[in-house]
Parts: sequence; C-alpha cells; structure tokens
Amino acid sequence: MMKTFPAFFLLILFAVEVCAQPNRTATYDECIAFYKWLEKKHPQAKLLEYGLTDIGKPLHVMAISSDGDFNPLSVHQKNRPVVLILNGIHPGEPDGIDASMILADTILSTESGKNLLGNTVLLIIPAYNIDGMLNRGCCSRANQNGPEEYGFRGNARNLDLNRDFIKCDSENAKSFTRLFREWNPHVLMDTHVSDGADYPYTMTLISTQHNKLHPVVGNFLKQVFTPALFKSMKEKGDEMIPYVNTKSYGDDPETGLYGFLESPRYATGYAALFNTIGFVAESHMLKPFPQRVQSTCRLLVSLMENVKAYSGEIISNKRKAGKECASMKTFGLKWEADTSRFDTLLFRGYEIRKEKSKATGLERIRYDRSAPFERPIRFYDYYKETLTVQRPEFYLLPQAWKEVVERMKLNNVKMIPLTADSTVEAEVMYIDKYKATSTPYEGHYLNTVQELRKQKEKVKVYKGDFLIPVNQSCNRYIVETLEPQGADSWFTWGFFDAILQQKEWFSSYVFEDLADSLLKADVKLRADFIAKKETDSAFAKDEFAQLYFIYQRSPFFEKTYRRYPVLRIN
Repeated sequence: MMKTFPAFFLLILFAVEVCAQPNRTATYDECIAFYKWLEKKHPQAKLLEYGLTDIGKPLHVMAISSDGDFNPLSVHQKNRPVVLILNGIHPGEPDGIDASMILADTILSTESGKNLLGNTVLLIIPAYNIDGMLNRGCCSRANQNGPEEYGFRGNARNLDLNRDFIKCDSENAKSFTRLFREWNPHVLMDTHVSDGADYPYTMTLISTQHNKLHPVVGNFLKQVFTPALFKSMKEKGDEMIPYVNTKSYGDDPETGLYGFLESPRYATGYAALFNTIGFVAESHMLKPFPQRVQSTCRLLVSLMENVKAYSGEIISNKRKAGKECASMKTFGLKWEADTSRFDTLLFRGYEIRKEKSKATGLERIRYDRSAPFERPIRFYDYYKETLTVQRPEFYLLPQAWKEVVERMKLNNVKMIPLTADSTVEAEVMYIDKYKATSTPYEGHYLNTVQELRKQKEKVKVYKGDFLIPVNQSCNRYIVETLEPQGADSWFTWGFFDAILQQKEWFSSYVFEDLADSLLKADVKLRADFIAKKETDSAFAKDEFAQLYFIYQRSPFFEKTYRRYPVLRIN
C-alpha cells in the first residue's frame, strides 16, 4: 500500500465527480451532497447535525464507525480512539475539504481503507465556516496557487473562526463546542494552507505546543506521535517540515523556526485545554492545488495509521491526564519560548536574493528556486511558563454575567447554583491597571492586566449565583478563562468590561468642603496629598485632580470599581 498509495489517491481524486477538475474544489452543496451519498451507501457512516451556524445552515459532522456505533458515550466505554478532522475554518484554504472527501470514500469503499479505520471512530467536519465557503470567489488569496474559486476567510459576521473557540461569538463556535465536548476526541486535525516563505516542502505541520499539555500527553506527543507522523510522510515520499514560523514575520527560515504557541482562541489551543492532541496541517500555498490535496490526503492517512498503532497509549494518556488535572494545584497562564533549548532540523530551502523591485523601485527579496540548499537549522520548540496561578477550591461566578455562564455551561463545566442569599469570605481581585488594544480584534478590544491586587473580603452573594468546584477534568478550561491574567480569559476578551467604568462621581463645588474636612480628619491622607502636590507640578495646578485624589481615598468612593466579579474561595 505504501508504494502505490499516492497514485491510488490520484486515481480517486479524478474519479470523484466533484473533484474531477484538477484545479477545482467542491462547492458547499456538492460537498454535503457527497457525504449524504456516502451515508446512504454505507451503514458505517452517519451524517450528523450539531446546531446552526451564523449563516443559518446546520453544522454537519460525518461520523464513520466500523460497527455503526455513533454514540459518543458508548464509543468511549469501548475504549475506542476518536479522531476529529476539522476542515474549512478558512474556506479559501480548501485542501482539507477535498482531501477528507477522498479519505472518507476510501475508508468506506476499500478493504485497505477499512483496515486503516480499524477500531477508530472518525469524525469529519466537511466545512466549518459554511458562511465563508458560500462566499465563493477567485481572488481573495492573492498568494495562493489554485484552485480557480474558493471561499472567503471571514464568516457571515466577518469573524475569523480560528480566533473564536474560547469567546464563542459565532453560532458556528457554539455548535462546534457542543460537538467537541460531547465526543471528547483524542486527536484533532485542523486543515489549512500556509502563507509565508518559499521552500520545496508541500506539507508543514503544527503540533500542539507540548509544554502546555499535561506532561503525560505532551511527552508522548513530542517524543513519539509527532516523530511518527514525520516518519510516515517521508516513507510515502512526501517529506514534511514543522510549520515555518520564524521569530518575526518575513524572517529567513535559516534564522530558526519556532514552535507555534497557540492560545485557546485557536482550535488546537482550545482542544489542549481538554487534553486532546491537536495538529494543524499547513500545505504550502505556492504548490499546485492538486498536489496540495494529495499531500493533505497522505497526512490524514498517516494520522489514521498512527492513531491505530498507538491507540492504547493515546486513550490511557488522555484518561490519566484528565484525572490528574482534576487534582492539579498550579496552572500556567502565560508562556514564552525557551531559547536555551532547541532541536536541530535538516531544512531544505531556496537561497534568498535581494534585488530592485520593478513595482516600487525599492529592495525586495526573491527565493531562487534554481539554487536549492539543505542546511541544519534550529527549531525552538520548547516553552516555559512566565505566569502561574494556584487554583482555589472554588470560583464563584455571579449569575448576572450570563454570557460567561452560558459559555461555561456549553463546555460542560459543573456549576452549583446557590440556594440562598449569603455572605462569603473570599479572595477578591482588583484590576488596578490594565491596557486595552486601540483597535478591535475579532470584534473585541482586548485587555491585558498590568497590575492585579488581591485581598480577603466578605462579599454578599445571591441565590442563583454559581459555585464552581475546581476539581474537574476540565480544570484548565476553568482556570484559564476565569483568571483575569489568562491569555484568553473572559477579562482579556472584554466580557467583564463593565467593571472598568466608574458609576458614581461628585460635584466639585459640593465636595470642596467635605474634602477639606477629610484632610483635617485623616493625617495620612493629608500627608500623601501634600507630598503629591510637591512632587507633581501638573497635579498641583489641577483642581479636579486634587479633589479626585481625596475622593478616591474617602468612604464615598465606590468599592466595586474595577473589582473583578469572579471570586476565589478556599
């Protein structure tokens, strides 16, 4: 099979009606019709629907199971690995859409395909960004070599769905979350087409950042599973390289490659919160479309082969990680590349020439394909935590923040509603200083905590507020979203922005006399006030600033200003 496989897939590629033209990708209607045809033809296939998308059409997933078992609970009870292939997040990068159609037909229609499936349950999302796939055109991917027409990156709300997995602004993401948490896949493959440098490889691969995973899963990924995929592709005559991610965009790959640090806004970063191994297939934009589809096919087959070979370890590692996450005390919130550690790769590339641009008259770079090279380069694939947090016994989430409550429920987080009003002693956090982006990103102005203050207080809570025990297998999701300093926390995405606005103020002419009495009654306040005037000339000339200084330190200033609404309880 190894020797004839690529040619066999090429035959399939041209045999399938919707892919009969070598530079044409399937339309949305053709794609779904094809999977419905497979469902009718094979009892091992079932086309499921998981809610709607922003365009009003259902999110489909094709489930393929050798014994026709399409019950997620039953499948996990039988200790069967679950693989999820996610296509068309960016429909302008359609290689995986066509490759998955070929894969599904091969698995269901051939003996070699049935052997490839084995005991694995395969889930294929034909097209995730249906909205963008329907917005079909020729020219939005200026750097891409085919197909002739393809979809658009943004969805019906102009969201990049590969930045939406945590915040769930789109109906697409909400439907995906239901699917993902119900099936709890062991492995996720997200298919894309790359941008960036030129090089001979057709396929590059992003593996979930292994240092962010639970060690039992991360070590297996780094030491066993990822190397097995690279070996398998080389044996198929389609050698691949880690995704060409340089320190700064446009850098020469010879300066070294960096493992991609995916936060939970991305598909694989979100999956990692639940101990799912994730990969991103990035076929090279400058290779012809049929070649890219074939390479994606080979990678999907390599994935299935290795899931089958290592199924026992994959299942036991995920189960163990889930159990241990429930009792972990310390969680990482931020990471950075550890440049003291690296792997060495033998990289094939093209020499870079600098010449005068005919368009601008300035210096440009050109990759010289007539001058290929093969050289060792560094691959910085190790990350270290730069911020950690000790989890509390419980978080308390007020019911008033319904958008956050909805998303926690969507992710199957166990939350216990309080049965009566009460007063609790809790660790309360204050956002003393933060920075917000000056322009919106995916519909939000992102916040970064710069100074966080914590103190113990007695706080009134109410019947219906939610107590969240931090002893769950999804603890990483709980901690990384509820701690305000998390890279993709609810605070980062602006879900708690209302706390950042002061609600009560004062009239200067009324507060003048009160300010004077406060200064006379409080020796420390007066000393601080005088010191501020002496060291800050602008302050000394600003009447309102001086009154506000006193007001902030008075009993009249609102106690909940910038108080983070989620409580930590031990």
